[in-house]
Amino acid sequence: MKSSPLAVTGIDTHAHIFRHDLPMAADRRYSPSYDALVEDYLAHLKGSGLSHGVLIQPSFLGTDNSFMLEAVRRYPEQLRAVVVVDPQISDAELDRLEASGTVGVRLNLVGLALEDFSLPRWQQFFQKLARRHWSVEIQRGMEDLALIVPSILESGVAVVIDHFGLPKGLIDPANNRHGQFLGLLANEQVWIKLSATYRNNLTLEQAAASLQVLVDACGGHDRFLWGSDWPHTQFEEQVNYVSQYSIIEALLPTPAHRTQVLVNNPGKLFGFA
Repeated sequence: MKSSPLAVTGIDTHAHIFRHDLPMAADRRYSPSYDALVEDYLAHLKGSGLSHGVLIQPSFLGTDNSFMLEAVRRYPEQLRAVVVVDPQISDAELDRLEASGTVGVRLNLVGLALEDFSLPRWQQFFQKLARRHWSVEIQRGMEDLALIVPSILESGVAVVIDHFGLPKGLIDPANNRHGQFLGLLANEQVWIKLSATYRNNLTLEQAAASLQVLVDACGGHDRFLWGSDWPHTQFEEQVNYVSQYSIIEALLPTPAHRTQVLVNNPGKLFGFA
């Protein structure tokens, strides 16, 4: 007898799994000294009343997505993957990744020189992702996002912005660079993760004020996602899963808005039933 699908009670769209003894990327900025296993992550989901998750390839593992994809293979109904790949990747390999539960590609651009994403090699890559209805996830400081996001959007692919856009403090519409980023949010292909306030030095009050600025720029709550950022690399002693979930509950006190951000939006973007 076939089991019934797992009801979607909430989707955490940003978490990492790894073992500290896995081969690490040579150019990494961080090396973990502990393991973050999928079983631990699923226990956190269950403990917070959540059902599904999207795993994000950590930058220190480079383009070897195998550990994460094996976890998705083991829990195909609950988990999806956002991978890190070379833009020259073949169509056959993209097909293989799609069959393995991949729903997007991440560009972690923190600390890197900005590339010209309007170049044909990038546009062709992004167009391949758009045809698969994947998204491109970007981690970069808010001051630079308006320099790169428009050319990525030209390909037709959806763009997901990590961690409130990494504003490093309160989002200020009077700040020209912040204002330029906010102007991008009229495009319905741009999504934002309400995650990792600690990476932006945001108090709860500042996060609430920043969220209101973002909601105004987006015209509502229908392009926001939530992520725990578990296991909170480099901040493990300061925050935990429970504290991160309590923040989104505080930021979204209206049940309808919480359902929109935790269930409806990620369900639509990442293909959860």
